[in-house]
Amino acid sequence: MVAAPSTCTGSLSWNEYQAMSEAAKKDVTQVIKVSKADLPLCCPRPGDELWNMHPRVYLPIEKTGEAICPYCGAKYALVD
Repeated sequence: MVAAPSTCTGSLSWNEYQAMSEAAKKDVTQVIKVSKADLPLCCPRPGDELWNMHPRVYLPIEKTGEAICPYCGAKYALVD
C-alpha cells in the first residue's frame, strides 16, 4: 500500500496526486518520435507539463537511434 503524500505536496488532493501518477505511468510506455531537427535531444522537452518536470538532461540518441531518460523513463526514437 502506498502512503498518502505528506502535507508538503501543496494543494493537491490525494485523488489528484493519484491521477497524475497514473498519467505519468502511461506516458512512459509511449515512444516519443523525434527528428534530427530536434537534436540535441533533451528531456523534459519544451511544452511538457509543468508538474512532470525534472532536471534537464541531454540524451545521446544519434548513434543508436533510441534513448531513455534516466529521470522519468521516457523513451525516444529517432525517425530520420
